[in-house]
Amino acid sequence: MESTHKKRIATGLALALIPALGILLGGWVLFLALTIFGALAFMEYLDMFRPMRDAGAYKLLACAFTLLLLLSFHVAPNSQWTAMALIGAFWAAAMTFLFSYGRHPEEVKPREPLIFLLGMAYIPLNLHFFLQFNRFECALVILAAAISDTAAFYTGSMFGKRKIWPTVSPKKSWAGSLGGLGACILVTTSYGLSFGNAPIWAWVLLGAALNVAAQLGDFFESALKRTLGVKDSGAILPGHGGLLDRIDSLLFVLPVYGLARMLLPFFN
Repeated sequence: MESTHKKRIATGLALALIPALGILLGGWVLFLALTIFGALAFMEYLDMFRPMRDAGAYKLLACAFTLLLLLSFHVAPNSQWTAMALIGAFWAAAMTFLFSYGRHPEEVKPREPLIFLLGMAYIPLNLHFFLQFNRFECALVILAAAISDTAAFYTGSMFGKRKIWPTVSPKKSWAGSLGGLGACILVTTSYGLSFGNAPIWAWVLLGAALNVAAQLGDFFESALKRTLGVKDSGAILPGHGGLLDRIDSLLFVLPVYGLARMLLPFFN
């Protein structure tokens, strides 16, 4: 058990170095880090739906349109290029389905292009928020997601008895959920009062909202994996499973903070 914890912590710290470097340097370094992370996570997501008739083609599309979508936000935010990237993803998925169906009508199912398009919204479209946030905001959302997961894991391991949603995630407990909530509120509020400019009540509410989003992101991926009979999204990270397993909470935290900052400025 101790070695598992050490491996989990070591992998988590190593994994944090890349986004930390991207946030620190910003610009094209951040864009490149997001593209790599997004493409790898997208391919893991597609792998969970095996077997797919055109898995290789959709993986190539995942890499290509993760790059194009994030590039549109990075180079020309608030322009029509983003819409064109999304429409291009739809056309590419639709044509892949069309020509594959023309060759193998008895084998091709319409779920494949839908899985791909949902993946576009789930992964690269959510990751694009990093390109809109400043360094303090990028660090905040990563910190909120990480502390929510970590505090819930260790609090649940020590005190968890009553399960919160056993049909979705049998190991998650009310103690872990409340521990993650309290830790996220505390860390978010402390961070915000140190670096931000919003009143304390706003940071408390933000911490609660980000934690709820993080927990829902975790539950969503758990339900998806259980439905598909998959234990982990991948095996790229020792002690953690797949990359998507590590950013499932973050993918839900990002748009929630994106909405919150539209309602109230948290940083200058």
